[in-house]
Amino acid sequence: MGIALPLTIFFLLGLHRPGQFFTIAASTFLSWGVADLFASILERPRLKDRTPGRALREDLERRQAEEQQ
Repeated sequence: MGIALPLTIFFLLGLHRPGQFFTIAASTFLSWGVADLFASILERPRLKDRTPGRALREDLERRQAEEQQ
């Protein structure tokens, strides 16, 4: 999947340069990474009675507090 999706997009758009392919591959990789991060944050059971935005903010604050200690 990591190669098939960027290749498919590359050929469907009719692109020709290797740089364009690597740009699509990097964008796809980053999108998957961000989606995976959000999924891991939102699937935690401690999210009861909290909005996703509040949960994300609290998680980031908790991580920053752990880094400072």
